[in-house]
Amino acid sequence: MATGGKGQGRAAREVRERNRTYLARKEYHDGQLRRRRRDDVVAGVAGGILILAIVGGQIAYFTVGPGSSHPSPTPSSSPSPSAS
Repeated sequence: MATGGKGQGRAAREVRERNRTYLARKEYHDGQLRRRRRDDVVAGVAGGILILAIVGGQIAYFTVGPGSSHPSPTPSSSPSPSAS
């Protein structure tokens, strides 16, 4: 008893379709992973730059800006000679 050509062609077509669908999903998933990794790196770098800018601004404000303390002369009492 010989197997018909139609059955094999149909099965082969289904296998090709499943393989094509699998490869498409795998490629999509891999692309998503690459995009997420890239987004994480970009967010980390941007966050680091933001933190450095904030710290630098605070340092500048409190060292040379209006937040810096200017020493003011304080009156000191000089010892007066005693009349003894």
